[in-house]
Amino acid sequence: MKAPIFTGSCTAIVTPFRDGRVDDKAFVRLIEAQAAGGTAALVVCGTTGEGATLTPAEHEKLFRLAADTAAGRMKIIAGIGSNDTAAALTGAKMAEDAGADGLLMVTPYYNKTTQAGLIEHFTYVADRSRLPLIVYNVPSRTGVGVAPETYAVLADHPNISAVKEASGDIGAFARTKALCGEKLTFYSGNDSDTVAMMALGAKGVISVASNIVPAAVSRLTALCAAGDYAAAAALNERYMDLFAALFWEVNPIPVKTATALMDLCSGEMRLPLVPMGDANRERLKTVLRAHRLL
Repeated sequence: MKAPIFTGSCTAIVTPFRDGRVDDKAFVRLIEAQAAGGTAALVVCGTTGEGATLTPAEHEKLFRLAADTAAGRMKIIAGIGSNDTAAALTGAKMAEDAGADGLLMVTPYYNKTTQAGLIEHFTYVADRSRLPLIVYNVPSRTGVGVAPETYAVLADHPNISAVKEASGDIGAFARTKALCGEKLTFYSGNDSDTVAMMALGAKGVISVASNIVPAAVSRLTALCAAGDYAAAAALNERYMDLFAALFWEVNPIPVKTATALMDLCSGEMRLPLVPMGDANRERLKTVLRAHRLL
């Protein structure tokens, strides 16, 4: 079995902006709060981090700043996903130079590809990078999903380490796990699926909610890892309203709104993302108050 990059809770961290630019000081504060909350790893420049609208120079700066700030306390996983395989490789090399511990690479969006193309896409980068690679499957956003049989092929690559599974299809995950066995580490890509997936053998979650409740998500994964699924289910039920609220609008609009309401960072986003609608914003405030986050 390949060694897991991390076990437990990984935060897909937001990218704070101020006046259109990355807010370095706020980013450092967010990382320190994650360390204090028991987070095991950070995904930098992923979907939640608005990686699609960051420049290459911003990617490089954020990878480096995260690695320097974490200083070994948390693993740093660089979001390098692209629908251009060559661009993804450029991101991988940048992450290596910046001191990242791993790569997160989403399936190619818009131009998409076949299952054979997915194998080539991930293999091309894995062949040319020294960092372990996590395949990110989120067909609701990309329009293309990874079949269990495709995972089985990718699992044989020594540098393809893990999967972030955000399809929401627990049955497909179970089939994939049966096909791949211990060749891949699996992580839930949805907070609401963490308990179910860890019960089936996943090693943790790459979480949106842990941006604002890092200790709770860390505790949830720890309970699952200890086999205390009754306590984990109870904790999961307690936070299900928050998990749902963070997807009332397209991620990361709700979580960015929450970080602003909690004075963690400005909440500023880049187009095409826009501020949360007034009605949903008020509903979100109610949920945050219920969890004593405001």
